[in-house]
Amino acid sequence: MTIRTVIVARRDEDFTEFARASWDRLARAAYLMTGDRHQAEDAAQTALARTFAAWSRVRRQDAYAYARRTLVNHLTDGWRRPIKEQPYDMVPDQPAHTDVADQVARRQWLLGALRGLAPRERAVVVLRYYFDLPEAEVATELGISVGAVKSMAARGLARLRVRTDLPDRIKPGATR
Repeated sequence: MTIRTVIVARRDEDFTEFARASWDRLARAAYLMTGDRHQAEDAAQTALARTFAAWSRVRRQDAYAYARRTLVNHLTDGWRRPIKEQPYDMVPDQPAHTDVADQVARRQWLLGALRGLAPRERAVVVLRYYFDLPEAEVATELGISVGAVKSMAARGLARLRVRTDLPDRIKPGATR
């Protein structure tokens, strides 16, 4: 085994560990931004593939920030140039969880509320409050001013507050 082989194998192990640790959060964020599970998984996979291509450069820095920025850029490009895809008729089987009805109702409520936002507002709200990024970093990632981030976040939150039609059966403290 050569030294180069050992170095490449270690790099692959480092990236594999990073990808396992980052996948869920990237996929969830993409889902919150798109509202489509399949598109979110594709976006997360694309972000990880592009991160792997730049791994030797980004692994010593903040690799997660690079992957997140790549994810946002990929989704933003999709808003500019939407891809026409045809969905399949059959949905793959998914494992059942406890309280599926509550989970579905909450998720549908949140996605409906997020769909009511413009794509940029949605991206700002997700980056700002799901990823808990500072306004300056959100502005940098989306290529807009800090003032635009502040106003889009305020508008987006105001619209989400108006959307208080959470079903009674899943409101905190509600009895079944």
